[in-house]
Amino acid sequence: MTTARPTWVTATVRPDHGDAVLLLCEYMTEMVERYHDRPARPGEVDAALAEMPSDDLAPPGGLLLIARHGGDPAGCAGLRWHCGWAELTRVFVRPAHRGTGGGAALLAAVEQRARAAGVDRIRLDTRHDLVEARALYVRHGYVEIPAYSQGPYAEHWYEKQLTNAARGAK
Repeated sequence: MTTARPTWVTATVRPDHGDAVLLLCEYMTEMVERYHDRPARPGEVDAALAEMPSDDLAPPGGLLLIARHGGDPAGCAGLRWHCGWAELTRVFVRPAHRGTGGGAALLAAVEQRARAAGVDRIRLDTRHDLVEARALYVRHGYVEIPAYSQGPYAEHWYEKQLTNAARGAK
C-alpha cells in the first residue's frame, strides 16, 4: 500500500494574517538565534520584527506567500516590488517541514508571481551564516552578484533572471 505524501500549496496573504504572523515570528526567532548563536532573549524577536517590519509585503508594494504542507502552515516568502525587479525576502520553512521540498515550492511560487507582475529578475541579500538558504538559491538558478543593498545583515547578494517576464514592470 502506497501512502500519498502531503503536497505544498501556496497562497498570498497579508502580513497581519494569523498564519503569517506565526511564521514571520518563527522566522525572526531563527534569524536572531542563528545570528547570536544562542537562544533569543526576552524582547529580542519583537525588537527585530520592529527593526525589519514585513508590513510592506502587501499590495501595492509587495506580497507575502504562506505555504501549507499537508494543511499545516509550514513556510513563507515575500516579494518587494521595485522598478523592473523584485526583492525576495523572508524565505522560511519550519524545521519540521524541511527536506520535503518547501523551499523549492516557495521559490517556484514567488517566481511565478513575479513573472505575472512583469518583473524581469529577482534579487535578494542574505547573511553568511545562512548556508542552507544560499545553497537553495544556487540550486534554483540564483547567481551571486555585487552588492545592490546595504544593511547590517547583507553579506551575500543574488539574482535570478526570469524568462518570459511579461512587459510593463511594476
